[in-house]
Amino acid sequence: MARHEPTSPVVRQIDQQFLICSICLDRYCNPKVLPCLHTFCESPPSVCPSVPLLHPSVTLCSPAILSICPLICLSLPPCSHSPVCLQNYIPAQSLSLSCPVCRQTSILPERGVPALPNNFFITNLMEVLQRDPDPRGAPPAPLPPLGAATGQPLCCPHHEGKVMEFYCEPCETAMCRECTEGERREHRDHRTVPLRDVLEQHKAALQHQLDAVRARLPQLAAAVGLVAEISRQLGQRRAEAEAEIGSSFEELEAVLRQRREVLLRDLEATCAAKQQVLEAQLEVLRQGQESILSSCAFTEQALHHGSATEVLLVQKQMGERLRELAARPFPEHPHENAQLEFHAEPEGLRRSIQNLGALLTTSATAHTTVATGEGLRQAVVGQPCSLSVTTKDKDGALVRSGGARLRFAVTGPDGAAAEAEVQDNRNGTYELVYTPRAEGDFVLSILLYGQPVRGSPFRARALRPSDVPPSPEEAKRRVKSPGGGHVRQKALRRPASMYGSAKRKENPIEDELIFRVGSRGREKGEFTNLQGISTSSAGRIVVADSNNQCVQVFSNEGQFRLRFGVRGRSPGQLQRPTGVSVDTNGDIIVADYDNRWVSVFSPEGKFKTKLGAGRLMGPKGVAVDRNGHIIVVDNKACCVFIFQPNGKLVARFGSRGTAERQFAGPHFVAVNNKNEIVVTDFHNHSVKVYNAEGEFLFKFGSHGEGNGQFNAPTGVAVDSNGNIIVADWGNSRIQVFDSAGSFLSYINTAADPLYGPQGLALTSDGHVVVADSGNHCFKAYRYLQ
Repeated sequence: MARHEPTSPVVRQIDQQFLICSICLDRYCNPKVLPCLHTFCESPPSVCPSVPLLHPSVTLCSPAILSICPLICLSLPPCSHSPVCLQNYIPAQSLSLSCPVCRQTSILPERGVPALPNNFFITNLMEVLQRDPDPRGAPPAPLPPLGAATGQPLCCPHHEGKVMEFYCEPCETAMCRECTEGERREHRDHRTVPLRDVLEQHKAALQHQLDAVRARLPQLAAAVGLVAEISRQLGQRRAEAEAEIGSSFEELEAVLRQRREVLLRDLEATCAAKQQVLEAQLEVLRQGQESILSSCAFTEQALHHGSATEVLLVQKQMGERLRELAARPFPEHPHENAQLEFHAEPEGLRRSIQNLGALLTTSATAHTTVATGEGLRQAVVGQPCSLSVTTKDKDGALVRSGGARLRFAVTGPDGAAAEAEVQDNRNGTYELVYTPRAEGDFVLSILLYGQPVRGSPFRARALRPSDVPPSPEEAKRRVKSPGGGHVRQKALRRPASMYGSAKRKENPIEDELIFRVGSRGREKGEFTNLQGISTSSAGRIVVADSNNQCVQVFSNEGQFRLRFGVRGRSPGQLQRPTGVSVDTNGDIIVADYDNRWVSVFSPEGKFKTKLGAGRLMGPKGVAVDRNGHIIVVDNKACCVFIFQPNGKLVARFGSRGTAERQFAGPHFVAVNNKNEIVVTDFHNHSVKVYNAEGEFLFKFGSHGEGNGQFNAPTGVAVDSNGNIIVADWGNSRIQVFDSAGSFLSYINTAADPLYGPQGLALTSDGHVVVADSGNHCFKAYRYLQ
């Protein structure tokens, strides 16, 4: 059945812009409107008698369809040419639907697509256009105004020719009389009213909502201007920072050149002074040498060739000369030395230069940042009053770094400014201190990057000390004070960690949470079942994000650096990354459980090579020993492989079982400073230690919840003292053992409990990082060795 094409340009334009379904690219058939206000056909044109199938030139797999919803073609055989609309687009048994255009997800009605609201405006507009046959050759009839379309009686889509006169309030839909009185009473027991009675009410409600939405336009315009201005300022600051970097390094280069010239001048002067001393000594020595040689030659000449008379005549003179030369002191020992070296200790300077300068910025936003403290409400005249500001990013996550541009202004009741101070704690929190000098109401204005923080400005009342009622604790202290005088106590300092807990376990080692990074998701800094974690000497934390098929890299402070990995089964792709390690070159080594090999990437995430293909069955943990060998724990094969970096197999040991050289689902591996291999034996609830050749040394641990017991150990790391740190997966804790396997302590995780910890590592600055798989994040804890 060919589709009727109107000849009127105006009608054709309306037909194309308003009456074409963006899924099937044909005229609507029983158009349904989604909550996002996009309209689509309820069912394919093939089952709708009023609308033909797709145009012959449009196939299901055509670019036009793919550009709208590529998932449509993915769910069907190639080039099936099957008509698809909402009825077939939504998967069977689905409880929700995603708009093919804007991707907004909505809850599907209980009765499915047919229960979605009809777009009566589109339906009536189609009826108006269909009443104009527009025969070819005849002049096009003028298009009725939209009012004519909307003014036509609304026909019931379920009962042909029946006008909808009633409105069902529970279903919020229009219907005809037969819908309420016919054999199929879809609105049984529902309260229905005449359509005209609720029309004005709904029009007024819709107009009210329209006015409310339109009222937001000035706010959005202001927000656009503000964000655009910040973007402009950011570009300007970048240019300024670039100029400052260039100027700073040019000054350093000038200082280095100046220092070089000074050193060269000092070298020349020092060498000249030493040479002058040595030249003077050489002159004296050469003169003495010449005097002795000439005197000796003259005396020998007289002795051998002179007459007796001549010898007697020179005997006295030459004797005195020879005696004088024999007794004369000569400077035979050097008056100077040849030492002239340049000593600069360049290593320290090189490290300083490498760390020279820093880019100060934060992700803090004013509308999420909060201020807390008694100082927001009340203050005492003449006494410092403090409050705290905690900066957060746009998502409400805590900002861990300081340096934000925070301005604190306090205005007294007389309009004068009071003393105010901002103290940066360098961890994303700030202490604000002010001292009121008079009674009354003070206005506290806190601006972050020029924008007020949440709730700012605040109003606080300053009272005289005598008017401040004492707290019960203070009253008790005053009663107990000797002589009845008030004793001022020092304020208690807040713990360095914002997650610090006052209640700690009584263990030999006291530790606390430093930061937490991540949440469930697929974006940067988000995880889905993270597994392995490793660190590098360059201050990087590397995480294997297993179910997201990627690896993410962070700084030691938890700042996101990069993410790499593409899902697939080809070399360089990741299917299920589990273990991860970093070698001395900074290359990232990833154990891919489902691909059954180990991939090696550059520090920037570029694929370099793979190893173990054809040998490994399910690699889980990976580590690098002091010889550069890659140690791989095969979880499925219950053994340990040792490879050279080029992939050549060095050794293999282990099998399934409970003996000393057997495993039951081994997970992760670490190497200590003796090059010994430490493996966590998951189902045997123990940790086993082997030498570099795979010979068994000892094991520790048993099944349980007590000290030194495990419920399926996973991650493992070794500190510089040889202490072994183990993630206890089933008990959701971290235990610390000495190098012989004797229990020492727990890591204090009470502030933010773990849930199924996996990989574990030590950062270059001595903190413990753990992949908290159940909470979809990784955490860093202060670790005191």
